[in-house]
Amino acid sequence: MKTKEKPQKHLGSRLIVISVWFSLITIIIATAFVAPYKYYKEMEECTDTAYAYACTAAKLIDGDKAIGYLDSASFDKNGQPIYSTDEYYHRIQTYLNTTQSEYDLMKYFYVFVPYEDEVVYIWDADNESGACQLGDREGYMIGGKEAVAKAFNSDPIKVLTIFNDETYGNIVSAYYPIYNHDGKPVAVVGVDLSMESIISTVVRNVLFIDIFIVIITLIVMAVGNLMIRRRLVQPIGKLNTATKSMVENIDRDQHVDLDIHTNDELEELAASFSKMNADLRDYLKKLESVTAEKERISAELNIATQIQLSMLPRDFPAFPDRQEFELFASMDPAKEVGGDFYDFFLIDDDHLALVMADVSGKGVPAALFMANAKTLIKNRALVGGSPAQILDYVNEKLCEGNDLQFFVTVWLAIIDLSTGKGMAANAGHEHPALRHAGGDFELVVYKHSPGVAMFEGVRFREHTFELHPGDTLFVYTDGVPEATDSKNELFNNEKLLAALNKESAANPETLLQTVRKEIDAFVGEAPQFDDITMLAFRYDGTAGTSQN
Repeated sequence: MKTKEKPQKHLGSRLIVISVWFSLITIIIATAFVAPYKYYKEMEECTDTAYAYACTAAKLIDGDKAIGYLDSASFDKNGQPIYSTDEYYHRIQTYLNTTQSEYDLMKYFYVFVPYEDEVVYIWDADNESGACQLGDREGYMIGGKEAVAKAFNSDPIKVLTIFNDETYGNIVSAYYPIYNHDGKPVAVVGVDLSMESIISTVVRNVLFIDIFIVIITLIVMAVGNLMIRRRLVQPIGKLNTATKSMVENIDRDQHVDLDIHTNDELEELAASFSKMNADLRDYLKKLESVTAEKERISAELNIATQIQLSMLPRDFPAFPDRQEFELFASMDPAKEVGGDFYDFFLIDDDHLALVMADVSGKGVPAALFMANAKTLIKNRALVGGSPAQILDYVNEKLCEGNDLQFFVTVWLAIIDLSTGKGMAANAGHEHPALRHAGGDFELVVYKHSPGVAMFEGVRFREHTFELHPGDTLFVYTDGVPEATDSKNELFNNEKLLAALNKESAANPETLLQTVRKEIDAFVGEAPQFDDITMLAFRYDGTAGTSQN
């Protein structure tokens, strides 16, 4: 029973956490949208109200009388102005005081005359200490002069201006002009609202909405969790228990049956799970036999790799007793076994055969075709004849029964070691690179013949060449220039020549190592798609001296 309740409790707690997060996110989103909207609506309402008060007061006050109070000033013996007031003045003062006390958001209610650098007060609601008296002068707040200028004209602009003043605090002000009998503005009514009070009103409204959302979310969460536990959590708990049982007893061929009846997708899932368990047990039985077979094939491929590599000459130096030349070769297959091969052998004491070939295709079939082609080329070359005659014979033999339509590109050369003269045939293979003593490697470009085993009755071209002491010949398969990096760019022949000429005078082994390092640096982490096979031959002449 304990193992059944544990997953249910875990999933249920997750549902509670999700519900809480959902509630918080909803509150945040609601606040993000409601707060600006409430602020905008509150400011809009305050604008209308403030201007209503200012406009009412402006129409109530006689502009000529208002200016008259300032003009009535007389001066005492100390030069201080003394202003005369009457019943009308005090009636307006009472009106301002009463209006300010009735509207909670109103902080200041006053009348003044604007001048260039200051304002002169006529009335100021004096419900609190610090109210300005008739004739008091005061400088503008920052931005106040511009705001008053918008109102002090015959067509006033209706706009609230926000001030944050050291004396009056954070306020929002509305201004409206008072006109004289000629219709000219002579004074201004100012209404200052408390910005703190406005923000407090907005916060209270948003807080009320947030509390409402929390209450609704809690109700929905409670009802939803109850339904989810009955319809989802408990059935999933059974599925979880069954899954653990299946995993723990996967090697015991144990049947798992689920008693879930929810008449929905969960019931279908339970049925599918039971079927999956049965299918999995059958699959595991088959997998055991497949794995054993795969291991057997892998072992055989490893043996095939060793057999293929053993067919290629790998002991270097190849002919330690011969001073006329030095050579080195390497082959790195793209798969366990490849289709590339190289070969070199003495036909007699004075003639050396060099072979570089690439079978179409990859894997075991290509390797078998490669073994056949290599054997035919060497056996026919040892009999005698030119490279073209050798390839003519091999072509006819490989075309017989070639149902898979494999073919092989071949570069075959026979070199007279005493003179350095040679003859080569190229059956669809890459152009060799040649370096003359003291120079750089360059490609030797000439017309190719078709690949061996492509067509019956082909007559292969051949051409002569001559090597001098210190000359080096480099042959390779297309896996070298077509090595590809992660950007799908090719190594190409330009980079190959650059790699060869990096240490062009090096011995054949060092030369191949340099080229392979350049290929690896270019390819990086990209996989190898083709076999990489190379052979370098340096001719030193009969005297064994080279001219590098």
